[in-house]
Amino acid sequence: MKTEVVPVQIRGILPANNSCALFVGNDQKVFVIQVEPQMGAVIGMFLRDTPKERPLTHDLINRVFQGFGINVERVIITDLKNSTYFARLILQQQNELHTERKIVELDARPSDCLALAAAQKKPVFVSAKLFESVEDMSSVLEKMNESGEESD
Repeated sequence: MKTEVVPVQIRGILPANNSCALFVGNDQKVFVIQVEPQMGAVIGMFLRDTPKERPLTHDLINRVFQGFGINVERVIITDLKNSTYFARLILQQQNELHTERKIVELDARPSDCLALAAAQKKPVFVSAKLFESVEDMSSVLEKMNESGEESD
């Protein structure tokens, strides 16, 4: 995928009853991706390196990746259609001799991509076109931080 991208991070998490708001952005702009409450909690645990009693699904995926020598290289949030965000998970696999690498790009939910990126401490990007088009929610994040709401 050859497209201009903007580096971003998860700047905050705001749990609610039926969803969870992930504030994603950088110093220029922050936008919100709504995810399931459990996904918001999982992403928060990965960001805080919270120990877990038993492996979660994303822990299992990471262990399978490890077993096959696969790493998350990066995540790109690519598009927004009908109020649904789209993302790509970029994986890299080294051969046993570390002489060749294979890159695989997969369509995936942004929440899964963000969870895996948070677990492996890998970079997150947004397509420049999408970043320009989303509403800036920086002021909402600032108010949330001032009031002491949960944020990472």
